[in-house]
Amino acid sequence: MEKVFKALASEPRRRMLNHLAGGPMTVSEVGAHFDMAMPSISKHLAVLKDAGLVQEQKRGQFVLYSIAADHMANLLYGFLTPFCPEARKIVKDRKAAPKPIRGKP
Repeated sequence: MEKVFKALASEPRRRMLNHLAGGPMTVSEVGAHFDMAMPSISKHLAVLKDAGLVQEQKRGQFVLYSIAADHMANLLYGFLTPFCPEARKIVKDRKAAPKPIRGKP
């Protein structure tokens, strides 16, 4: 549980989870929402994965990250997200954004 709290203590990682709540994304798709280098995005995603909050799935040349299923921390996070102003903004932005175009998996 310590890894979960450490992962959720980071504002960028909480924002990444909010973006991933809209569906699976590649590192590049996640990175498009942040002003940081792709290696930093990958490290943040690795921390989230190590905490059991996200999972990855290889699809052709892409690795898709998504919210890990059936995890107690995700239930807690999902409960708290509506109370977070940043999360509400991300949900609004997600609804307005065009769907990503990927090659065939």
